[in-house]
Amino acid sequence: MARDAKKLKPVKEFKPLITKSTELPLDPERLRFMHETMVKARCLEERLIAMYKSGHGYFWIGGPGEEAFNVPLGMLIKKGQGPAFDFCHFHYRQSATLLAMGEEPMGAIRQMKNTATDPYSGGRNFAGHFSKKEWNIVPVSSPIEVQYSMVAGTALAQKRHGGDGISIVTGGDAGTAEGDFATCLVWTSRPGEELPVLIIVTNNRWGISTPYEQVQGVEKISDRGVAFGMRTKTIDGNDPISAYLELKEAFEYVRTERKPYLVEARVSRLYGHSSASGANFNTVEADCLSQFEDKLDAHGIRTKAEAKALREKYAADYAELARVAKEEPFPDGSSIWNHVYAGEAPKDPLAD
Repeated sequence: MARDAKKLKPVKEFKPLITKSTELPLDPERLRFMHETMVKARCLEERLIAMYKSGHGYFWIGGPGEEAFNVPLGMLIKKGQGPAFDFCHFHYRQSATLLAMGEEPMGAIRQMKNTATDPYSGGRNFAGHFSKKEWNIVPVSSPIEVQYSMVAGTALAQKRHGGDGISIVTGGDAGTAEGDFATCLVWTSRPGEELPVLIIVTNNRWGISTPYEQVQGVEKISDRGVAFGMRTKTIDGNDPISAYLELKEAFEYVRTERKPYLVEARVSRLYGHSSASGANFNTVEADCLSQFEDKLDAHGIRTKAEAKALREKYAADYAELARVAKEEPFPDGSSIWNHVYAGEAPKDPLAD
């Protein structure tokens, strides 16, 4: 479903953080890591789509086109377990963030195949539904935007604990029409009881097949936070350097002030909403990865040939991982209660 480009309104408040100087505002090593992780994320999502289309996966939903924002986000998260570290209330387009945090791609491939070896759900959940207790990654939920109402809980624990750990919540633009988003704004901004929450909305201007203009009465979702007295900003999520610098500022504010910050990132949706809409490449959208590669090549940081070689390497690597996952077992019926109850599984009343 190609979008009518004329419907898209420019975001006039963007202030470029990158000048026409011969130097970029981040060091070359950081830029190369950022680019390679973006390539990894794109190749991983394209492999998951290929698995779905070839019958080796059942449903795909992910974030191709959001890598320029999601990779910098993962680079800035304070990773660990417990209230001293950042809590992550993600949605299902966060694979690039996981990779930037150091996660292995095989977990996403196993979850796509629904194998028993899937580290996030034991083969019983959709693709992109990550969870990792060791890194405070709260299980991703399929019901839209419930994470916005949940984030206040971990943030309250962090407020009482002290330190600089914060809670981070991400979601899409259409989901902000749900009551959970309003709940988040209310409970994180109460005067004198503010919570350390980085509220993120990745705005691709679509809600499945409904355009933004038919859902939202505001041009900028970030304006929704103004009434609650919180700091807000709309940024260019298709520029990884700008996104990194803007997110760094937002992280520092929430860590030190212990108050919420609402960031709206304008991003692309390169393969549609999910496999339900065909998962075909959309040529109308801006491709953040190609644009970044043009910039790196122009500044002598990574050539187009080097970027192409990276894509080919990771595409081949993930194809091999998919072949491995294809031979792994599916979950057995005896494990149906695993990861559902904290203690022992309930006894089957019909077993006797």
